[in-house]
Amino acid sequence: MGYINGKDVLPASLLQEIQKYVQSELIYIPREDDSVRAGWGDLNGTRQSLERRNREIYERYAKGTSIDELANHYHLSRDSIYKIVYKTRKVLQPS
Repeated sequence: MGYINGKDVLPASLLQEIQKYVQSELIYIPREDDSVRAGWGDLNGTRQSLERRNREIYERYAKGTSIDELANHYHLSRDSIYKIVYKTRKVLQPS
């Protein structure tokens, strides 16, 4: 994303209107189609990969693997394993 001087691309009347609200500041103008932007990790598969990992962690925990063993195996903290187990349980077993 590059810097563009507003007076080089905007009509004078629009520039004057914007100056009523913002002067000498950077302003971001989103694309028209920004509302259909992909979420974090959706395009490169990271989100799906983490969801699979978390489900695997939960399933191993449910079968009796200890929190410490899971933390060591996945190189995560005990707190992270607790959070994953808690959140995944809520998703798989809604109340």
